[in-house]
Amino acid sequence: MPDRRTGPVLAAAFAAILAASALGARTLAQETPSPAPSATPSPQVSGAPGSPTPSPTPSPSPTPPPILVVPQAGAVPVGEHQVLQISSVLGDVTVKVADPAVVDAVVDQGTRTLTLTGKAPGATVVTVGDARGLTRDVPVRVAFLAGTIAPSAVLRLTGDPASADYVKMQAVALAKRLAQARPGAQVVATVDQLTYAGALAQDDVVTIDVPVLIQGVGFFEADGTTRVRVENVAAPRIAPATLMVSDYPERLESDGVLFTADLARETPSRFLYFHFNPAGQPDRRIVLRAENTSPEPAVVQFISGDGGPGANEMEVGHDATKRFLVRVVQNEGSLIAIPGNAAVNLVEDAVPAGAVVANLLQLRVLSGGGVHLTLFAQDATSDPGESLASTELLEGAYKHARGIYDIPEFHDARAWSVSDPYLELSVGQIPLPNRLKGEALSGDYGVLQSFVVNVMNPYATPQSIAIYENPRGGRATGTYLIDGVLIQSHQVPAYSRYKIRQYVVPAKGFVRVTIVTMPEGGSFYPLKLIFAPDDGSVAPGAPGSPVY
Repeated sequence: MPDRRTGPVLAAAFAAILAASALGARTLAQETPSPAPSATPSPQVSGAPGSPTPSPTPSPSPTPPPILVVPQAGAVPVGEHQVLQISSVLGDVTVKVADPAVVDAVVDQGTRTLTLTGKAPGATVVTVGDARGLTRDVPVRVAFLAGTIAPSAVLRLTGDPASADYVKMQAVALAKRLAQARPGAQVVATVDQLTYAGALAQDDVVTIDVPVLIQGVGFFEADGTTRVRVENVAAPRIAPATLMVSDYPERLESDGVLFTADLARETPSRFLYFHFNPAGQPDRRIVLRAENTSPEPAVVQFISGDGGPGANEMEVGHDATKRFLVRVVQNEGSLIAIPGNAAVNLVEDAVPAGAVVANLLQLRVLSGGGVHLTLFAQDATSDPGESLASTELLEGAYKHARGIYDIPEFHDARAWSVSDPYLELSVGQIPLPNRLKGEALSGDYGVLQSFVVNVMNPYATPQSIAIYENPRGGRATGTYLIDGVLIQSHQVPAYSRYKIRQYVVPAKGFVRVTIVTMPEGGSFYPLKLIFAPDDGSVAPGAPGSPVY
């Protein structure tokens, strides 16, 4: 029979168990999150009852990366190749050329490169594609290079010593001469880009890198460097035996031969030419060609002082004289090797319409047989190396000097005391007879004139003297090497008198003065150099003086 006392106790325990169970269920419900409801798109409201519910809008596909080609455009010289890099492609690369006559295009699938080969000048498009169906258009231009640049050269020159300016100028001239420019293109090379400094002594060697650019409309630029090995060869000074002059016809009105003569090994010569291409005439070129008439090689040494081209004939003649006098004193020249029975052009001077050109050269055959010289005028568009159609000499309406003269130099030595009357030295006074049939050489143009004057002072006090220039034939410019110093004069009127040098002669002493000069083409000689007491007029180089 149950114990009535245990009933209430069991009931209370049972109630506690139920309460604990309920509490645990609530706690579990709080810790376990409910699953998120599935996303159900909102139904679209249809205009008509019973319309089907449209499908949801799909997400957009990602944009495929474009094909990349570097560089983005092609520039290919005719006959040469350019390689472009391709990236961001899928599968095999395809290529299509819009105009196969202009360029070839080949793809290397392994290296992802596109090789373009120029075939003919023009422009086209090369289309690159891949397995995705994407394409990239690559514009391509094909043209000729403006020319070719010589990689190296050897320059043999003379000089005692050869100045840095002369070495650089000759190196640039050789690099330009060896560069091959296409018709219509031009070669650009300047001494400003060279860093060489210092004179080059005899028997010394230096290497100079000359930057060269060839450019022209419609061409690709050719840009490179010619490495010039410069050798200063010890050679004796040239003592000319004759003077050759080409000043006729002075006005060029047709192309042809201006002067011709033989240069024998035993007779060095000076050569002066001065020619004017009038306005209205075609642009021209003057060429001095040396032809080796023997089968053995010949070496020609020559010094050149060029002037022009320019419109001012007096300035052109002045520049030619100045350069020649400086170089002849330094013995700065070039050595040119001429193969047997071959010819080379020693000079090629451009003479545009309305311009004058002048040159003074000193030439000698150092080795080999005889050399024949020909000076001729040709159209500027002609090939300087072309053969001459005729050997007949050109004629003109106005007679000027053309020939060979026996006195290329005058040398004079004087003594003068400051107590004596003025000493006058004439320059360009004596006409020279012509060996050939032609005009005498009035004005002595091309004749080097040197003076040595011992100036004595018998007084017990120093005496101030000066040397004056005094043109006698008309307006004239002047170039003088006085005691080794280069002195120049702008043009001055006839019968004017300007100081070109000043001295103080010591008491009971003397001063030795050396002067080297030459009548200048385009000026009107004769001219007098006058030694006289200083008259207090404007000093050379001062404001108001034409002398500098």
